[in-house]
Amino acid sequence: MRRRIRFSVIYQVILLLLMYIPICVVVIYSFNESRNSTIWTGWSLDWYRKLMKNRSLLEALKNSVILATISSGAAGIIGTLGAVGMARIGWRSKGVVEYISSIPIMIPEIILGMVFMAFFAMLNLPFGMVTLVLGHTTFCVPYVYMMVKASLVGIDRSLGEAAKDLGASERRAFFDITLPLILPAVFSGMLLAFAMSLDDVVISIFVTGAKTNTLPIRIYTQLKSGVTPEINALCTLMLAVTFLLVGMSRLLGGIRKKYPQ
Repeated sequence: MRRRIRFSVIYQVILLLLMYIPICVVVIYSFNESRNSTIWTGWSLDWYRKLMKNRSLLEALKNSVILATISSGAAGIIGTLGAVGMARIGWRSKGVVEYISSIPIMIPEIILGMVFMAFFAMLNLPFGMVTLVLGHTTFCVPYVYMMVKASLVGIDRSLGEAAKDLGASERRAFFDITLPLILPAVFSGMLLAFAMSLDDVVISIFVTGAKTNTLPIRIYTQLKSGVTPEINALCTLMLAVTFLLVGMSRLLGGIRKKYPQ
C-alpha cells in the first residue's frame, strides 16, 4: 500500500514538473535583459515596455480575444440548443446525427481549414474576421454540445414535466428549470471553446485575410525571423490574467458557499 502511495506521489510530482517548469522558464526569461532567450544577463522590464509599444502584436491579441469571445458565445448558444433538442427527440438516426455533430473535432485541422477555404471562396465571402468567426464557431460547437449533452444525462426529466403540470410553458420550463441545471456545463464548454479558438493556428491561416491577423498567426510568422522575448512578456501577462480570473472565481465560489442566499 505504501509503495502505491509513493508511486502515486512520484508520478504526480513528475507530471507537475513537466507541466509547470516550461511555464516558469517563460515567466523568468520575460524579465531577461538579453535578446537571446537562452542566455541570462540580468533582470529587466525592457521587454514589457517594448511590448506596450508593439502595436501590431497588441492588435493581433485584440483580434484573437474578440474572435474567441464571439466564437465561444455563438458556439455556446448553438451547442446548448442542439444538445437540448437532441435530448428531447427519439429518432432512430439520433446516434448518427450526434456522431456527425462531433466530426469537426475529429477531422485533422489542415483538412478542415482547406474545406473552409474552398467553401468560403465558393460563396465569395471576403476573407477576414467574418470567415474566422464562422470557421472557429464551427469547430467550437462540438465542445459545448458534448459538455451539455453529458450534463443533461444526469438531470431528472420529471422536473421539467412537473413544471409543465404546474402551468409553465415549454420556454418557461427551459429557462427556469433546465437552463440553471446545465449552466455550469455550458460555461465549461464555452471556456474550453474559448481556449481552443484563442490558440488555433492551422484553420486560422486558411480562412484569415491579408488585413486580419491573430496572435497565434503573428507568433507563427515570427518564427522565421526569430521570436523576441516580447512574446515571453505577453505570455506572462496572459498567465497572470488567467490566474487572477481563476482566483476570483474560486473566491466568489467560496463566498457563495459560506453565505448562501
